[in-house]
Amino acid sequence: MKGMRQIFAACMLVLVVLFSESALAGGDTFSCDTRYPVILAHGMGASAEVLGIVDYWWGIDDALADEGCRVFKTSVNGMDGTVEKAEDFRDQFLDILALTGASKANIIAHSHGTVYTRYAISNLGLSSKVASYTSIAGPHRGSAIADLIMYNLSDDMITAIGGSLDFVYAFVFGDTDPDSVQNGYDLCTDYMTEIFNPNTPDMEGVYYQSWAAKAKTSCPNLILEPTWLILLAKEGANDGLVSVESARWGNFRGVEDAAWYSVGCDHLNIVDQLFGITPGFDAPEFYVDIVSELKDLGY
Repeated sequence: MKGMRQIFAACMLVLVVLFSESALAGGDTFSCDTRYPVILAHGMGASAEVLGIVDYWWGIDDALADEGCRVFKTSVNGMDGTVEKAEDFRDQFLDILALTGASKANIIAHSHGTVYTRYAISNLGLSSKVASYTSIAGPHRGSAIADLIMYNLSDDMITAIGGSLDFVYAFVFGDTDPDSVQNGYDLCTDYMTEIFNPNTPDMEGVYYQSWAAKAKTSCPNLILEPTWLILLAKEGANDGLVSVESARWGNFRGVEDAAWYSVGCDHLNIVDQLFGITPGFDAPEFYVDIVSELKDLGY
């Protein structure tokens, strides 16, 4: 009987040791515990939490946090000029650094977020505080859709539409003094290529990289189908709002077009919308891979 108890005790000891080693090993396998925190910047027409209900980064920030990432979401006016959004973003960025005690942060931005954050880095003094900048479906050379709207409607029509949008975004979405008309002009191709880009150079010491999205045979979010077809004729491969060519910036990492059986990955799918329904594309896994690579690069 005594011998059986000794054998049982020995087995339990082995199990405890194995469990402890496994637990410790698991604690060391976080793939996204980067040196610097990650700050997410949303695009036009939205906020970090739309109407306080819908998470812009649907499931993405949670997936990053589960892998050990210190991840933060910023939120600026949905409709406003690039400079105004950049100033708001800068203030939130600095608050996050103060909160975490970090000397730098990694920026991951989507859509117009890639433009106003780039402005903040180059022109608002953030360059020394940014380790890396990742652009997702960014309109770095503008969008023909913006051109179509801003340059083909009468001034009176633009003013009327802009005023209506400003009202909606102020009283429904909570924007502070929005400016939809300026937002539109700031995304036109001539402004981006002839004014914005020459005055917003990449800054030394910041790692710049980018991805594009592409709908192959249709847009998974059918609301983007008309604009996808327009851009297809004017700029070629696109995600429904931004062309692949416009999305290239810094170290261009490639085009996300979802699995072979999918119709593609559009401008909303790339941030896990709508509501995580993205056939053939795993958005949280995509961002986990991005941040894991940033960790491996020492950021």
